[in-house]
Amino acid sequence: MIVYDLQCANGHTFEGWFEDRKAYEDQSRKKLIACPICSDTSIVALPSRFSIKAGPIFPENGCDNSEDRGAVEKLMGFLENNFEDVGPNFAPEALKMHYDVTEKRNIRGSSTEAEEKMLKKEGIKFFKLPIPRLDS
Repeated sequence: MIVYDLQCANGHTFEGWFEDRKAYEDQSRKKLIACPICSDTSIVALPSRFSIKAGPIFPENGCDNSEDRGAVEKLMGFLENNFEDVGPNFAPEALKMHYDVTEKRNIRGSSTEAEEKMLKKEGIKFFKLPIPRLDS
């Protein structure tokens, strides 16, 4: 059994339990997963905030990937120090800057799939970056 945090195009989040990743993908492709709040079937799996360590993080060949970890930590520090975290208000803030309602600045945050489509339609360029967890 695998549990996914899911989100519909309207931004509602909920949990889904599936036999495995393939089961989730099959049901998602067939639009069998619906938001319990609005019944929307445009569903995406979100990065989970919960995980269980099932084994060693690093390969057994002695490589600890400290260079990779250092690079990720450096990137995370740069983002935290140079980009304002606007959380789930990323799309509204990007729109305000695009239309000169607020001053242009570096921002970071989250957005729904529907918001991302709207930002692209408006001609707003953004970059999606999956943020790895370093606390394992």
